[in-house]
Amino acid sequence: MKQLLGASALALAAALPAQAQDDKVAVTVNAVQIFGTIDPAKINDYTEYMAAVNLYDGLTTVDGSGAVVPQLAESWEISEDSLTYTFTLKPDATFQDGSPVTAGDVVYSLRRMLALNEGPSYLFKDLVAEDAVKALDERTVEITLSKVYAPFISVTPLVLVVNEAAVEAEAGEGDAWGEQLLAEAGYGAGPYALQSWDRGAQMTLSRYADYHGGFPEAGRPIDELRFVVTRDEATVRALAQRGELGISSQYQSTETYDGIAAVEGYEILTAPTATGLYIKLNNQKAPTDDVHVRRAIAMAMDYATIREVIYPGAPLKGPLADAFEAAVPADAKAPEFDLAAAQAELAKSPYAGQGPIELVHTYVSKTAFEEEIALLFKATLDSIGFDVTIQPEPWNRITELATSVETTPHATQVFYGPTYPSPDSVFYVQYASDAAGTWSSMDWVDDPAIDEMIAASRAETDTEARNGIYQDIYAKLVEDQRSVWLLTQERRHAVNACLEGFEWVPMQSWEFDFSRYHWNCD
Repeated sequence: MKQLLGASALALAAALPAQAQDDKVAVTVNAVQIFGTIDPAKINDYTEYMAAVNLYDGLTTVDGSGAVVPQLAESWEISEDSLTYTFTLKPDATFQDGSPVTAGDVVYSLRRMLALNEGPSYLFKDLVAEDAVKALDERTVEITLSKVYAPFISVTPLVLVVNEAAVEAEAGEGDAWGEQLLAEAGYGAGPYALQSWDRGAQMTLSRYADYHGGFPEAGRPIDELRFVVTRDEATVRALAQRGELGISSQYQSTETYDGIAAVEGYEILTAPTATGLYIKLNNQKAPTDDVHVRRAIAMAMDYATIREVIYPGAPLKGPLADAFEAAVPADAKAPEFDLAAAQAELAKSPYAGQGPIELVHTYVSKTAFEEEIALLFKATLDSIGFDVTIQPEPWNRITELATSVETTPHATQVFYGPTYPSPDSVFYVQYASDAAGTWSSMDWVDDPAIDEMIAASRAETDTEARNGIYQDIYAKLVEDQRSVWLLTQERRHAVNACLEGFEWVPMQSWEFDFSRYHWNCD
């Protein structure tokens, strides 16, 4: 922690109040995870998406209602067989070096993603072949799918477009796709350009004045973004007390939110979301490979205390938040805390009656509310016959553990929100067998019935019928207790009252597109 705070102190020393010098509006944004990469073909978690949405633009983007709307593409057409998508690009979009965005750049970016096979590529690799992405002319892109994928438009915000000519000109010898170059620098058409980056402490972005999407006419645009990476809540409170905090992360304790709310000029923003707080249960490792053990764990969760005292939120009835109402079964019910029922369920397990059942439970270290939930988890489960070992880990270590069944803990606390605005993002990314091996799929479900239903939902172009399949997937996951669904996150941010424009978006970190914000104070 001393090393992290020392690095953060350098960033904080440079931080200025948002009114800032030289008549620029500079806003300090708190993040709790390092920015592991800014390569748009490799992004995986919320901080990486937060950087990407400001450095790059996609074919499309997502608004606060969850609708996919034009961004670099001004329009698109879908063939009658739902296999061919033709996008027409805006005529005035430019990269941050002033060069125009062309159809060739889109083709290069999608082919690059497929070739690198990291980050969001898993959403495209079984759908789009390299030669199925074509530039028909300077402004027209054609993408032909190998099979029908009904939610395809909902993943097109992740086709983040890079400047092919600049990458090819500046990448070093042997760096075929500019991996080393794009790991450290931005080559996009987004509203902000990378100014500086100390990987473990801070990142600074500056506004691209000629951004094709423009900036709000109300108030003043945000000229500079200063991301400060720290989990130390005292540091976040100190930033607010000095008037330097623009907006906090969503992972502060209630005590910190209350403390900042008492500071003049600050307020707490709240918004319902589609993000769930899950306990991921490793379905392939004993003893959580047994459904009775999984059900007992779920029954032993004190849901009310967690969401009313430790981390405020709404009930989460199952794997999908009520924001996707049409895909949630009408008879879905919130789980209930019942220790007697948990004991009775545990008694049905083949692991019962052989002494305490050992579990390893992991959460993101140095996060106060997560520690409280873990301690409650241990206290209740130990009281009914488990022996829980709490194992806090830094986030990058959790992502490493998630890569195999053997290293994935029995239980892990994880927030998961849609990475694109569709129930498919929740079901496929977390529970499909061919999406396993990431932090979001630590349940290792590996169920052919679930895989078959997910495949059917992806091929179904009728919205009502597709929602019916989603409801069946939901019910099957609940029946087999594949995870524990603790709560739906109520997003909270401590924010300077002068910073306006926040609107939660049902796509990971897209609400941090600061071209949508403005500063409204004299």
